[in-house]
Amino acid sequence: MTAGTRPATSAPLAGLLVVDLSTTLPGAQATQFLADAGADVVLVEPPGGSPLRADPGWPGLLRGKRSITLDIGLGSEDRPVLDGLLLQADVLVTTMRPAAAERHGFTAQRLAEAFPRLVAAKITGWGSHGPWADYKGYESLVMAKTGVMHSKRQLSPGPDPAYVSTPYACYAAAQTAVQGILAALFERESSGLGQVVESDLVSSVGALDPYNWFYEMILHRYPDAFTPQIAAFDAQGRPQTRLMYALLVAATKDGTWLQFAHTAPRLMQAWLEELGLADELKDPKWTDFPDLPTPELRFEWWTRMLAEVGARTLPEWEATFARNSNVFGEQFRTPDQALDHPQILHEGRAVTVDDPDLGPVRQPSTLVHAAGRPLTEIRRAPRPGEHSEELRRLAALAAPELETPSTQGTAAGTGGLPLAGVTILELGGMFAAPYGATLLTDLGARVIKVEPLEGDTIRSVMAFPEAGGAKVLQGKESIALDLRTPEGLAVVLDLARRSDLVLQCYRAGVTERLGIDEASLKAVNPDLVYLNSPGYGIDGPYGHKPAYAPSIGAASGIALTDAATAGASPANQEELLRGARERWAGGAVPAVQADGIAALSVGSALLLGLYARRRGIALTGMVTTMLGSCTQALIGRNTSYADRPPLTRVDDGFQGTGPLHRLYRASDGWVFLAASAERDWSALATALSSHSDLGNERFSTADARDANGDALTDVLSRIFATRTKDAWEADLTARDVGCVAVCQENAEWRMQSDEFHRAGYAVDAVSPIFDEHRRLAPLSRFSRSAVKADAGCTLGQHTDALLRELGRSAESIADLRSRDVVR
Repeated sequence: MTAGTRPATSAPLAGLLVVDLSTTLPGAQATQFLADAGADVVLVEPPGGSPLRADPGWPGLLRGKRSITLDIGLGSEDRPVLDGLLLQADVLVTTMRPAAAERHGFTAQRLAEAFPRLVAAKITGWGSHGPWADYKGYESLVMAKTGVMHSKRQLSPGPDPAYVSTPYACYAAAQTAVQGILAALFERESSGLGQVVESDLVSSVGALDPYNWFYEMILHRYPDAFTPQIAAFDAQGRPQTRLMYALLVAATKDGTWLQFAHTAPRLMQAWLEELGLADELKDPKWTDFPDLPTPELRFEWWTRMLAEVGARTLPEWEATFARNSNVFGEQFRTPDQALDHPQILHEGRAVTVDDPDLGPVRQPSTLVHAAGRPLTEIRRAPRPGEHSEELRRLAALAAPELETPSTQGTAAGTGGLPLAGVTILELGGMFAAPYGATLLTDLGARVIKVEPLEGDTIRSVMAFPEAGGAKVLQGKESIALDLRTPEGLAVVLDLARRSDLVLQCYRAGVTERLGIDEASLKAVNPDLVYLNSPGYGIDGPYGHKPAYAPSIGAASGIALTDAATAGASPANQEELLRGARERWAGGAVPAVQADGIAALSVGSALLLGLYARRRGIALTGMVTTMLGSCTQALIGRNTSYADRPPLTRVDDGFQGTGPLHRLYRASDGWVFLAASAERDWSALATALSSHSDLGNERFSTADARDANGDALTDVLSRIFATRTKDAWEADLTARDVGCVAVCQENAEWRMQSDEFHRAGYAVDAVSPIFDEHRRLAPLSRFSRSAVKADAGCTLGQHTDALLRELGRSAESIADLRSRDVVR
């Protein structure tokens, strides 16, 4: 145990001391995860309190932490107190820009010399190196420059980029930081040494897309391969994608909006039969369904489906879902309403904490559940400096000899992969859980993917063969077998004997039927870490339901967070069509959606279980869900209490949340301005002084700027229209004002462009299918440990090698293949 911390419990991170210097959302969410897992998180706040307390969700973000007020500047009277805490700490988390971190003495060299066992996690907007390292790290700037605002453009009526409200990049960077921290702590058990771990918002948001990276790559490499889907709807609002029918957004007769999800062929057939439209497809007019050749035909079929859904009330559809297990639709909920979802209530994933000042505070429980309950009991957030006295006493206990560097293990801990020697057995398909294991291959884990003989469904989700699964299969070994046969099951059991972790993401009851549930696999390997990561849960009212990104986006509040202006019940056909388009854009755009959020969460959960086992703490019945993960991502919006301040809301044009945080049209495109803080305003007013007098009394104070918001928007609109977007970015960022040129191409292509490749966000890989190509760079960077960036694999590419490793002879393998047990 760390001196002065609370007594150890069965919580996986009990006894670890975390010093949290973060002042922005990704740091707060990373340390919230650590506190939820039992770590003693010390929130270091400046005099006056952390800026995070201005976030309406601060009671959820800061929960379970202790607070101390310190001036952390080098040479300050409080700096010895901070150093005393760091001498005893296991983890440090910062969200400073690189220059600020260096100014405060948080360089890798100084940290290694002064605190050799400390794992220091740095979360930045753009990384510590490269052309944009010194840019402001605001999420909106990242979303603008990476193309996410362009990808989400159909949130607004026209073709222009749209402001994105869900904190996708912040949550992704938080989970990336957690993974880096846990991997470094795991490696420290061998080397005895800590290190610096870095994550950034740019790379992290690139992880959220499930397959469009390779869609864009194929489209640009082979432009004649297939007709591109430029957007979900054309300029007249007519569907342009076949997915519009499988993932239909529609309103019931009594005005409740539903998100349907029927992507598998059998589910689509059941869906059409339920709507009474299956026989219609016999008409030659619909021969090419679902790839209908003209906008008119696509629109006609779409409105037919909308009409059939609108013929039944919500209770009638709920009765349909209960009767027909192959048909299902999710209600669109706000973030607050999501905590009343029947599955959330069943699993206890919504908790209420009594706060002496705020009263009852409702919020999500822990991301990971174990043994049928949250990892820990959620405790209230501290008041600023509430624990200063006791923490100053703790800091005084520190002595330099506690952290004397050990030469033993230094060589072994330098340059190696932090998860070298770890084997993960992956059972399940698609993206939301499996990509969590993919992320760990970059850190050195061996991931053995068990696929059905016909391959994971994601391999064929796109028109170009194998492109759909290329991202999620990176770094993995594929074995294709029939799990339903005794011989296939025997192979999986043999693999489980040699594995450290098992990841499964089937719907409730499937693993038990197949004989690959936790009890069955732990019977052959009691030391296994077994993680369940289904869409909804391993039991309960929705455990058997199919879960796809759009339906989870609807259920969790993500869709209505992004499509914040979407109306309620449609009063006419025009409102019906507009509402369907807006909600689609809110939850179904591939660049950022629920699949990616869930996958990042799975990566963190796997590492939590692995590190807990290393510490001698066995977690049983570990569960993350897509739905639970998405409520975590929205904790800043679904933490509710009496007199909660208003949440920020995008304007009706989807351009931003105010005159100093919005899109502006430049002479050749768009810029995004992020200058809401008082210090930002001063720099902006000075930079634009030659264009307009922004120092007049209408704009002289924050209150005045709020009162004259429309006038300020008009003034800034005229100014930004006078120059090119790149000129504005160069000029204003040189003056430390947050302003970037808005990329107007899809994020998945932008991220693999030459500019982003040179900046280190994309790296080269060689695929057995696509030859040399660019892939997303590993999300974490370490000061000592290495990472790698492998490409994907073909179906069954490693079947023979793995069977030989298990001791099967050539004759035995040939026999299994002849009987269609393996491929």
